[in-house]
Amino acid sequence: MKKQKSFIYRCSACGHEEPKWLGRCPECGEWNTLIETAVTGRGGPGQGASHGGAGGNRSGGIPQSFPLSSIDPEEGSRINSGIPELDRVLGGGIMKRSAILVGGEPGIGKSTLLLQAAAAAETKGRILYISGEESAGQIRMRADRLGLLEKSAKGSGSLGERIEICCSGRLEDITALLESVKPVLIMVDSAQTLFTAEAGMVPGTVNQMKYCSFELISWVKEHDAALFLVAHVTKEGIISGPKTLEHMVDTVLYFEQNEGDSRFLRAAKNRFGSVDEIGIFTMGEKGLSAVEDTSLLFLVRREGDLPAGVATAAVLEGSRTLLVEIQALTVPAKGAMSRVFSDRIDSARVSRVAAALEKHLGLRLSDQDLYVNVAGGIRINEVGVELALGCAIYSARTGLPLPAGLVIAGELSLTGEIRPVRRLAGRIKTARGLGFDRFIGPEEGAEAVKDIKSAVRLIFVAK
Repeated sequence: MKKQKSFIYRCSACGHEEPKWLGRCPECGEWNTLIETAVTGRGGPGQGASHGGAGGNRSGGIPQSFPLSSIDPEEGSRINSGIPELDRVLGGGIMKRSAILVGGEPGIGKSTLLLQAAAAAETKGRILYISGEESAGQIRMRADRLGLLEKSAKGSGSLGERIEICCSGRLEDITALLESVKPVLIMVDSAQTLFTAEAGMVPGTVNQMKYCSFELISWVKEHDAALFLVAHVTKEGIISGPKTLEHMVDTVLYFEQNEGDSRFLRAAKNRFGSVDEIGIFTMGEKGLSAVEDTSLLFLVRREGDLPAGVATAAVLEGSRTLLVEIQALTVPAKGAMSRVFSDRIDSARVSRVAAALEKHLGLRLSDQDLYVNVAGGIRINEVGVELALGCAIYSARTGLPLPAGLVIAGELSLTGEIRPVRRLAGRIKTARGLGFDRFIGPEEGAEAVKDIKSAVRLIFVAK
């Protein structure tokens, strides 16, 4: 009987496997990356990725299927993280048997968020905090600085005993600890520090991240637990490593920062909730705290008239309405072509609004450099900001300031029409609550808000 080979050659860059050594990987094209790797006892190379998932079968037996009606609906329940802004972005809490990837710039507060969530989570089970970047003493120092050991989650007993710390990136050690501790929440900081000999000995490679993350995701899918994975980002601001990692997890969160102490948490992917929600925090001595009054962040309180180039917009961020100040500036172009400088509102949107103003109002902007900013540093993607943006640009170009106490919402089409926006009544109520007395919006929304008893003077426009 012919003896089977006990090793294969695996690419350290992409994980491709070959039965014999090659100078160049046929999958990714890298040279000299095929490394001799021992075949595990799980049925051959590459079969580690064939198990896992809810109802998976890691023992190698025949997989089982179940009628949908026989599945316990409690498997889809959520854990309250104890941080309302985090629960808002996640869609109502931490979904059991889910994996959540958290990315952001260095020092923005990813580790702080996870440690605070571990301390505040309303669960009686144990929580495992795995760190491949910090020592246990450093984690304890952060917990003391944040005052976490003085707090107690609802009905959870001693917080210091409920959270377990493991400072290792070796997958075999982590999986053995998972089987021993059986945690309900697992925090891994970070995915780039995970490694196993089966995927090479260098941490942080594409193959290591895919292999190790998949093993951890498979474990939580088969147990009543949830996983948080911290990931580094590239200089472009996207999560580094394989894009496959974002497909493997259930939720992808991005942590953003303005020039001050504000932090914005957004969902780029969420299988169990909306991706439109945003969590707003401030970073202080006691860690991250939720922002209760958003008007303090995004509105500039002034006495008297507004300066030219300033407009207040009512925009939607998920389930809540924010009033933000749009600031515009126009100056003669310094070169043969005009340029748009806008990092908080998409520069392509600014160019479209400027083109509509030039076409339908005869306002010459083609020889002007446009500068657009949003007070508070929040990034705005909602179309309802376009009318306010157009008013700010018009005011900046003509030098005519807008009236004080005015809020604007509406979508501006290329034909010069003002199109309707969602939840106009909610925007008007938010403006009224913050003391604004005038509101400009699309004419088609007038019928929907006719029953609102408001001290706000409503002005509806079509074009």
